[in-house]
Amino acid sequence: MPIVMGTAGHIDHGKTTLIKALTGIDCDRLAEEKKRGITIELGFAYLDLPDGTRVSIVDVPGHEKFVKNMVAGAAGIDFVLLVVAADEGIMPQTEEHLEICSLLGINRGLVVLTKVDMVDEEWLTLVKEEVKEYLKNTFLKDAPIVSVSSHTGKGLPELQQVILEQIQKIRKNRIFDVFRLPVDRVFTLHGHGTVITGTTISGKIKTGEDIEIYPKGILAKVRSVQVHSESKEVAQAGERTALNLQGIEKEKIDRGNVLARPGTLFPSKVWTIELHCLSTAAKPLKHRTEIHFHHGSKEILARIYLLDRDELRPGEKALAQVRFPEPMVGVFQDRFVIRSFSPLRTIGGGIVLDPMSVSLKRRSPEIKYFKDLVNLNASQLILNVLNRQGIKGLNFNQLLVLTNLRSKDLQKELQILSSKQEVFLVEKDIKLYVGKRVVEKLSNSLLDFLTQFHSKNELLEGITRSQLLSSWGKNYSDKLVNFLIDKLTKENKIKIENKFIKLFSHKVKVKGEKRDLLERIFKIIETSGFNPPNFKEIKDKFKLDTKELNEILALLEKEKKIVKINNNFYYAVSIAEKLKQLLLDFFAKQQEMTLADFKSITGLSRKYTIPLLEYFDRQKITMRIGDKRVLRKKN
Repeated sequence: MPIVMGTAGHIDHGKTTLIKALTGIDCDRLAEEKKRGITIELGFAYLDLPDGTRVSIVDVPGHEKFVKNMVAGAAGIDFVLLVVAADEGIMPQTEEHLEICSLLGINRGLVVLTKVDMVDEEWLTLVKEEVKEYLKNTFLKDAPIVSVSSHTGKGLPELQQVILEQIQKIRKNRIFDVFRLPVDRVFTLHGHGTVITGTTISGKIKTGEDIEIYPKGILAKVRSVQVHSESKEVAQAGERTALNLQGIEKEKIDRGNVLARPGTLFPSKVWTIELHCLSTAAKPLKHRTEIHFHHGSKEILARIYLLDRDELRPGEKALAQVRFPEPMVGVFQDRFVIRSFSPLRTIGGGIVLDPMSVSLKRRSPEIKYFKDLVNLNASQLILNVLNRQGIKGLNFNQLLVLTNLRSKDLQKELQILSSKQEVFLVEKDIKLYVGKRVVEKLSNSLLDFLTQFHSKNELLEGITRSQLLSSWGKNYSDKLVNFLIDKLTKENKIKIENKFIKLFSHKVKVKGEKRDLLERIFKIIETSGFNPPNFKEIKDKFKLDTKELNEILALLEKEKKIVKINNNFYYAVSIAEKLKQLLLDFFAKQQEMTLADFKSITGLSRKYTIPLLEYFDRQKITMRIGDKRVLRKKN
């Protein structure tokens, strides 16, 4: 994976000149930069070291007005080259750049004293001491200090050697493998179309792949790839990348947009964060303060909501939420910087804990999920995010974003947790997972519901799946409810019989008056022979409502005492068998039967004969051909 070195330092301390002396590449590319002699936009170069290592270099502007570009450049940097001019020493932007590097998680680097040809040895010694004293409480406290002159070349070979030594100590920790590229520049190239540039901060991309511009949701295809102005098939994390895009106009892409594969990032207007207020901040950061928020190449006005206090004092950390006027995309453990609304000054930064948040109430119990989140191991982190997501669950891509794990590591952890029944795969097609806590809670709720249902509907065998989905399951996805039904069935806690869902131990037991009522209704149907009363006649005779009678008839069916001809007629099983035998006796002598034939052998009116013939058709005893019936052949 490529190594990325960034520059930091005050305006006109010689960062760009030093990079040109080291690499031969001029990072000042704009006419205004040439004219004014300062770096306005990010500059990029690369350094090929004697051992064959190529170091990507991000040259950031030093002027206070261009700190936002410095923040964009610092994302993804492995180590920093802090440039201090020997004739001036530590200056305001030196301090702010160093603070920003610290906030963005950069913890390694070296110091270069430039313009040493402009000072004498005594002055240079004083400046070195000043720099060492200033850095003693920073991540550069033990960093090597190299003195150079970009004009004479003094110290440049020594600097290359120190850079090589720094690289050898670096242990790459960029494990997130979902492709992301924050856009810092977009333009049209004659004959090629739309081109975007940026630093690939994670994953890789190759020619021909589909990408999405976030948060806009616009799709495009990568026509070609360049890395440091050289055509490549693949660009990977840490590389300065230019993508020629097909199917999209320049005007539809803005600086600060993020390129990634479709469906891999999830825009949100609310992020939950761990916020650190710099010890050098002029005053406490108050709840609901409006700030400038810097993330990747994006700068946006936003508002900070402190979750457990009214103000954050200099040097303190706290949980907070940041709310944006438009959706943003990020990943767990991304770094950010905030600057005061006015005057512009870096006042803090921190770590993204949840880039897919909903607004939380202050001092909400849900805050507990975010305590020490960054210190959890992989399995604990997965369980944490699934539990706080609740019944909605998370798909595989969402879990990647909320855990910052490599795809193969996440897959492995999910397999282990699934085997322990700590997490459950609810929808295989979209790889949707829910946590154990959610499954246990919903399982108990479903069992309680069935217990109450049986208590209120003593005569019913159970509840149909569609009825369950529209009642107990109306607030949950159908896939989740079906998953719970299957799980509880396998555990012998519920069972499904005759399309009815019920508790495993449930049996319809009818006693006393209700049993007497059942027997009386059955007696009327049985003694009526071929001419049973219809549904309404039974209902009126026994003064029952529709629901009650349906329950009784369903139970008599289950007890195999009656058969349902249609919604209006029920026959005693013994009578239905007699009618069936009359039918079979007829077909023993004849090939075809008309409606009149059936009326003749049964003595029934059209009111009964048509429903009965349709019933026998459904039972696959007969088959209608035109106006006649024939006996079905047995397989």
